Amino acid sequence: MASEPPVRGWIDPNFPNPMGEGDATIIIYGYTPSIVVGILGIVLFALAGVFHLWQLVKYRSWYFSTMMIGIAFEIVGYVFRTLSAKVDPYRVAFFVVQYFSNKTEVIVVAPVFFAAAIYTILSLLINATGRHHAPLPPRAILWIFITCDVIATVIQIVGAALIGVAESNRRDPTTANNILLAGLAFQAFTFLIFILLLAAFMIRARKVLFSPVKKGFYVAFVLAVVLFYLRVCFRLAETAEGLWGELNTHEVYFGCLEFMPVVVAVWLVVVWHPGRCVPRGTPVARPVEV
Repeated sequence: MASEPPVRGWIDPNFPNPMGEGDATIIIYGYTPSIVVGILGIVLFALAGVFHLWQLVKYRSWYFSTMMIGIAFEIVGYVFRTLSAKVDPYRVAFFVVQYFSNKTEVIVVAPVFFAAAIYTILSLLINATGRHHAPLPPRAILWIFITCDVIATVIQIVGAALIGVAESNRRDPTTANNILLAGLAFQAFTFLIFILLLAAFMIRARKVLFSPVKKGFYVAFVLAVVLFYLRVCFRLAETAEGLWGELNTHEVYFGCLEFMPVVVAVWLVVVWHPGRCVPRGTPVARPVEV
């Protein structure tokens, strides 16, 4: 009779495995999650959600509702991360829920809604300044990049689900990790194309007077886009290293390169809310003569 493969992964000596139903043999995170990070995530995203919802209603900016949905899923993710930290870090279900809420992209998880909100803002800016400044029509931007997000998300969810199954059954997760890596690589590539389109638009529109839009909003919006892309690049590097790489097994990287960028990006668009800063409808600016 063949012996079982040796256990590989993190086992917290200060938190013995309860070996309950649904528990993996190791902590899939690669470390025991910090309850401080979990609680901070809940509090900061909940406060952002309250302020965002207030402005959503006040300015009737229903087009930006996807940001609210994304915030809600982030809260769910950090609730389950807190449960992992406090109740049972070995519980596969806790890991899967927080992973799908915080790390992957599909129509039922957080980041795809944040991305849709970013694409919507660019579409509104194009409408406010004139179609001739944009490489693509606003509607095309929405459809192309949201479709790419969904494709990337489906690939990531398949990979992430297979990783959970492999780890809980003590099997080699390399193939599942490569599937996840492919989805992230496609996501990083398409988001980079979006950033290039955004840069092209802003260069073409540099001589246009954006009087109805507060200048601070542009800085906040660009910074939010860069922070979201930083998060994507971190996830790509983390997955490329493998489940037991440096990035995957130390929570400090998660805190600095995933948690912090998303929190800051969300608060930037809450403080400089597009409902208050971005005009809607037909172009309202005219070229500045030089």
